Amino acid sequence: MVFNSFTFIAFFIIILILHNLPFSWKVKKINLLIASYIFYAAWNPPFILLLWLSTVVDYFVGRALYTQPNKHKRRVLLVASLIGNLGMLCFFKYGTFLLDNFVGLTNMLGFDYHPATPNIILPAGISFYTFTTLCYTIDMYKRRGEPVKSLLDFSLFVTFFPHLVAGPIVRPHQLVPQFESPRKASRQQFFDGLFLLTLGLFMKSVLADGILSAAADPVFGSQAGLSPLDAWTGVLAFSGQIFFDFAGYSTSAIGVALCLGFILPQNFLYPYAAIGFSDFWRRWHITLSAWLRDYLYIPLGGNREGKLKTYINMMITMLIGGLWHGANWTFVAWGGLHGLYLWIEKRL
Repeated sequence: MVFNSFTFIAFFIIILILHNLPFSWKVKKINLLIASYIFYAAWNPPFILLLWLSTVVDYFVGRALYTQPNKHKRRVLLVASLIGNLGMLCFFKYGTFLLDNFVGLTNMLGFDYHPATPNIILPAGISFYTFTTLCYTIDMYKRRGEPVKSLLDFSLFVTFFPHLVAGPIVRPHQLVPQFESPRKASRQQFFDGLFLLTLGLFMKSVLADGILSAAADPVFGSQAGLSPLDAWTGVLAFSGQIFFDFAGYSTSAIGVALCLGFILPQNFLYPYAAIGFSDFWRRWHITLSAWLRDYLYIPLGGNREGKLKTYINMMITMLIGGLWHGANWTFVAWGGLHGLYLWIEKRL
């Protein structure tokens, strides 16, 4: 299910009604959890099991990481969590990509290897909810906070439908405390949420999918040569299209959550007003940039181990950030280009 559909409008009206009825807070949270599973199941019901498995395993592993006094056992638990989460992500998102590259490499070396083509379906939102659960287990390993007391609260944290499929990527301290006590949108929050939802849908449906795609798609789909004016029109239209598509969805997610009384972190802050590439990544997909900084760049050493190591860490982070966006070498190249731009900017 996506926000820009009539099905979602009907679904959201029902959720709003249920959330404002005089039920107990626990019942309301159960309603939200069931609604989140329904929201996800509307795309492909069997993958609810994958989402549920990731939730339950990381909930109990997180508690064990926090309470286990033995450092060796804690490391084993962390490695098991990383292998489990990243293993599922790699199989479903990168399995075909890795196999295709392996086949290409073996054929290039002279081996005639042609395996059956795998039929791997990519679960919706797996990149987002994997990073959501990973930050919890890593935080528990480093004891940055206390474990979530309730499996219901943790399940809702992972599967809360506004952020489930396309972010923002939330962290435990940003959302879990909001589930601990009853929440209901104030009149101001409700109308602000409706405004953000309307704005997000306008950005996504009218600007990205309508006006700008009509200019960008013919240019990028053209098989013939283009005049400089047409080419630049297509590039600028696509620049607007990709922003309004992603930022529109994030804005809708924040608005939907606000209508229910919950606050999600901001994900875009005028990125095309940035004055450099470092500034751009503080404004574009903010929650992903912050995640990569805190859980990859800084653990690698950040800028604490000299200039050369800083440049290497920066490039590794951007390459992985590019690959996170899609299983294709073009995404790796895109991440590498941004790493190069950050190098040049830092050098200057």
